Amino acid sequence: MTLAHGEIRSGTAIDELAARYPVTPDDRRRFARDGHVLLRGVLEPDSAGQWLLPIGQAVQRLNDEKRPLGERDTYGQAFLQTMNLWVKDAAVRRFSLARRFAEVAAALMGVSAVRMYHDQALFKEPGGGITPWHQDHYYWPLDTDHTITMWMPLADVTSEMGIMRFASGSHREGIIEALPIGDRSEAHLSRHVELRGFAVEGPSAMRAGDATFHSGWTLHRAPPNETDKLRPVMTVIYFADGARVEEPDPTRNAGDLKAWLPGLKAGDIAATELNPVLYRR
Repeated sequence: MTLAHGEIRSGTAIDELAARYPVTPDDRRRFARDGHVLLRGVLEPDSAGQWLLPIGQAVQRLNDEKRPLGERDTYGQAFLQTMNLWVKDAAVRRFSLARRFAEVAAALMGVSAVRMYHDQALFKEPGGGITPWHQDHYYWPLDTDHTITMWMPLADVTSEMGIMRFASGSHREGIIEALPIGDRSEAHLSRHVELRGFAVEGPSAMRAGDATFHSGWTLHRAPPNETDKLRPVMTVIYFADGARVEEPDPTRNAGDLKAWLPGLKAGDIAATELNPVLYRR
């Protein structure tokens, strides 16, 4: 994994995280209609690029995947996935807990406050495979539809590097099939998208600091990385403050309950030390 070198400079990248990003009524309408929206310049490209080094270093330190791509299954080939970096690295904590991102998430969902679910780096390696069709909320034991993921590249990316593709409008169907991400979800959900006639949409290129936001129920996938460059993406997942824990399914989301909502049970307010309020209007 090759990373650009740089440093976080006070007055630029750090200060931008505290500033407001203007979410327009049209942004909110598109998110409600499609279940996803592309927002340009959520961070300035230079600012976003400065976060690549500390986030990349955290991934190198914390991710324990050592197998060559060819020895992994489809999910393992999709990306190097490193979760909850914010509790393990002070620099990443500044990024992931940023009020700027959380306020955008709250505005798009139309809620007054949002909490952290978890963050994760998704670094698709050169030659990395597809990210199969899936729904994020499949894994989340949260009794609310107000969930959203920010997906932000930390370097300029093109469609050949594996930019997200969304099935517009699929978020209205709730859980479609109880399938974890993998070969079966790719096959079954691909047929579902075709049969339902969902438009599959997404940007052809994104600058560092552009971001997509998508609902937890929105079907999405990503093509393979057909280049010799790393696709470095950072994500943060938010949910509406006040959401409760749903009855966990041991085959689907009981693991997430233990990992991200420790000590809680069905019916409890989803709030632990791992789920701070990141924005309140």
